[in-house]
Formats: sequence, structure tokens, C-alpha cells
Amino acid sequence: MFGIAPDEFLLVAIVAIIVIGPKDLPLALRTAGRWIGQIRRVSGHFRAGIETMIREAEMEEMERKWKEQNAAIMAAHPAADPAADPALGQTVEAATDQNDPPPLMQPLPAPEAEVIDPEVAAVAPTEPAPEPLGEMLPISERPARSRGTAA
Repeated sequence: MFGIAPDEFLLVAIVAIIVIGPKDLPLALRTAGRWIGQIRRVSGHFRAGIETMIREAEMEEMERKWKEQNAAIMAAHPAADPAADPALGQTVEAATDQNDPPPLMQPLPAPEAEVIDPEVAAVAPTEPAPEPLGEMLPISERPARSRGTAA
């Protein structure tokens, strides 16, 4: 540990017990542990900051290389002017789809005045359903059929 041999560590421990004393040694070790922890945290933050800076520099270098390669490819294979023909390289289906409005954007037909489908009208209720009679009454006041007894 830190290049200290076991016999050197034993000598430091004996000197610490003699100088600090056995009574105050736990407090001194606790304080030393706190200091070491703070030093480790600060060094960790410093190391993370340095690594972030290195990563950003590497990303900038890679982006620069990609831009150079992209420029070289574009110079080697020039494309036609996209402003002159925006559908260049598209299929006929894709070009026609771009001119048609999407199905959700098409206007809805105008509502017609009260048109009732005869099939729907045949099964539609004509009156609202009546409320159940005995559901809201106390059990003693409910009709015999809803209490489960025959009258």
C-alpha cells in the first residue's frame, strides 16, 4: 500500500500510538479518513473534468475528419441541382404521394340534415330506459320480486 513495507507500517503505527496516545488515536484516524475522502472526491472531480475535455477534443477532431471526408465524397460525386428537380432520385409513387394531402388532412364532408339510417332506426330505442324501481329503496320497501321472495 503506497509502497510502504509491512515493517515500516508497523513502525508508523507504534509511533502514532506513542505520540497521539491510545485514547485519542480513533479520533485522529477518523479525521485522517475524512481528509483522505475529501482528497479522493476532489481528485475524482478533477479527473472527470479532464476526461470530459479530452472526449470533447476527440469529438471535435472526429467531426472535422468527417466533414473533410464528406466534402471529398461530394466533390468526387457531384449531384444534380436539387433546386432544379426536387424529385430527383425518387420513385413515381413517392413523388405522387408528396402532392396528395395526407388522409387525415382531407376535409370532412359537410354534415347532412338529420339523416337516419333505416337499419339503425329499426333497433334504436324510442324512449329512454326506465329506472329500476327497487334499486334505490331500502330493502324493506323494495318490491317482493327484487328481494328474491315470491309474493
